[in-house]
Amino acid sequence: MPSETDKWGWKHVSVFGGFDKGSGTKRWKCNHCNLRYNGSYSRVRAHLLGFTGVGVKSCPTIDKSLREEFRILEEERLQRKKKKNPLSAKIGKRMKNCQLNYASSIRTLAKEDVDETVARFFYADGLNMNVVNSPYFREMIRTLAAFGPGYEPPSKSMLSDTFLNKEKTKLEKAITLVRESWPHTGCTIICVNRVDGSLGCFCINFFIASPRGVMFLKSIDINEGDEADNLFINVLSDAIVEIGPRNVVQIITHLGQASSAFESVILSKFSNIFWSHCTSHSIHLLMEEIAELDWMKSVVLCARGIEQVISAYQRFCSCDVYNWMEISDTLSMKFAPSFCLVQRIFEMRQELQEIVMNIEWKQWKLAASCDVVNTEGTILGEEFWCRAQLMLQLCEPFVRLLATFSIDKSVMGDVYNWRVQSLEVVRSRGIDDIALSQMELLIDRRWDMLFSPLHAAGYMLNPKYFGRGQSKDKTVMRGWKATLDRYEHESSARRLLREQLSVYWRLEGSLGEEDAVEYRDKMEPVAWWENFGFETPHLQTLAIKVLSQVSSVSLCRESGQCDSLPCRETVKRMGVERVEDLAFVRNNLGLLTLKHGNTNFISMPKTGNSCCMTGCS
Repeated sequence: MPSETDKWGWKHVSVFGGFDKGSGTKRWKCNHCNLRYNGSYSRVRAHLLGFTGVGVKSCPTIDKSLREEFRILEEERLQRKKKKNPLSAKIGKRMKNCQLNYASSIRTLAKEDVDETVARFFYADGLNMNVVNSPYFREMIRTLAAFGPGYEPPSKSMLSDTFLNKEKTKLEKAITLVRESWPHTGCTIICVNRVDGSLGCFCINFFIASPRGVMFLKSIDINEGDEADNLFINVLSDAIVEIGPRNVVQIITHLGQASSAFESVILSKFSNIFWSHCTSHSIHLLMEEIAELDWMKSVVLCARGIEQVISAYQRFCSCDVYNWMEISDTLSMKFAPSFCLVQRIFEMRQELQEIVMNIEWKQWKLAASCDVVNTEGTILGEEFWCRAQLMLQLCEPFVRLLATFSIDKSVMGDVYNWRVQSLEVVRSRGIDDIALSQMELLIDRRWDMLFSPLHAAGYMLNPKYFGRGQSKDKTVMRGWKATLDRYEHESSARRLLREQLSVYWRLEGSLGEEDAVEYRDKMEPVAWWENFGFETPHLQTLAIKVLSQVSSVSLCRESGQCDSLPCRETVKRMGVERVEDLAFVRNNLGLLTLKHGNTNFISMPKTGNSCCMTGCS
């Protein structure tokens, strides 16, 4: 054992005593910053030298020159220790490597030097630099720092085999809890496609969504040809069987023209399952159709003209004071760019009018090459602002619905209400008959393309919308009938559901209790049925399954990113099984990443000392 007197760090702390006789663990206080710690000399040294990851903070009062003196003292101490114990080289290869690495790391690099090394790694290996935003990348860096010197990364074979198996096993255990909830809530299979130009094929990703979480199931590559359709149908059929046909309530696809061809085949094989279209995509198309109407298009064109002229003016005055082009609502910007542009300019009305009235603008206007005069007249006039306000009011219900489309929120019962509200808003704004007719036609046409019987059933069974006259709405009642016909094939079971629906409407039994009435719009719909629907068990089961489903593929597109695996050809050389495992792990970890903003995603169990999922737990 080296002498305690040789450990220079003890001179810079005040020791209050040890815990055990002969133990190196002591109570001490730093003479420089007065912070108190319990620990051995390794913690004293780490505190004074600025090391992290050993349970102490770096001393905040030691300047760079003093810390350099301490590093020199530590190097000298290590040299003396080496000379006193020439047999230390035989301790073992691992200990020797750790000590040599530790000695070489005494000269701690500046953060800028470390950053340059990390950046060089990304540049040299052609990696996606967005990785630095991943919580898993940051967790890896923190774990490496905590381990300290001497860490050796796993080999390529271990990454592609041993650790891939471990990560897949952890994810499968976490997903088990999600699977167990499917008989109660049902689930939705989401199919999202992407084109892989490098391989000359397209790929379809399969996700499963339910209130307990969303999971990635599998991904298949499809080459164009006669067998492509059969391959997709066979894989989807196998997925339904694996999940359980009675557990699958609906299938949502984002496959373009191919969707209708697949629908008839799948529904003929599984007659109880519903086939739905992506609601967010449908609303996106509707809003862009509205923006193309003649009386709307002029507003959008004026907004773009203002954007171009103000951008040119900002380049002239070399300032970024009016950063009005920055839009924080990325979801709306993605699905409704025309609406977002008009909205942002409308919000900046006062600032824009101040710009065109200042002296600098007037000077710039004299030499400007763009159509400044007309833009200035538009900004200072009233017509554009009135028409812009009308456009925003008419589109507001659509944008509000878009904002609800996240995978951890089941809004099946809200989709039909969106149609009702959007028509009410259009009719209440006092637009002329021709414009009103155009808007109604667009909404109804898009609704006919989007409509699923589940939307009508959800509108009827969502307690928030109780008493909205659903029984007199032909579209709702036809949707309800279609839901019963597909959900239950036995006439007696359908009769029982209709009888229990009447009990719900008449507020009989537990459904009419004071709490049940009070909490209709204060509880989540599924929770409401779980608490108050026990006297109508068949209707309760149906309501829970219908109201638990999602309506959009948007978040699955975000989480899976619908792109190919990096270096896919290289990955394929590992074998098909390895590619499938890597796709499974990568996509499910992507879903876990989104849990930072969505609280009902699957969570990974912590095992042993593993902290790789800390950022997502």
